[in-house]
Amino acid sequence: MKPKDILLQWVDAFNRADVESITKLYAETAINHQVANEPVVGKHNIWKMFQHEFSQATMTCIIENIFEDGEWAILEWKDPLGLRGCGFFQVVDEKIVFQRGYWDRLSFMKQHHLPFEE
Repeated sequence: MKPKDILLQWVDAFNRADVESITKLYAETAINHQVANEPVVGKHNIWKMFQHEFSQATMTCIIENIFEDGEWAILEWKDPLGLRGCGFFQVVDEKIVFQRGYWDRLSFMKQHHLPFEE
């Protein structure tokens, strides 16, 4: 499968808040770095991150654009509340080995009525 195919599976699992399915898409030593947060290293820690995030808020990823270049898939997204962002996914041997996401943390916290930690 191409990186774009893996990314489409990721969006589907994300929108279902399916921690098990989304985590299976990552390599054991993967890094997920949402620039609003510290990098999360390792598949198990990524599992814990999604478990925590999905328990805090109902999130929906609406695809605006997907681009593919070599082993990279790039996602431009929005959500129903108006938040926008983008994500970069490096896929090797059909597993996400690196992910970086850009979005506004303060807007997200306010929209979901979550306390903002400094």
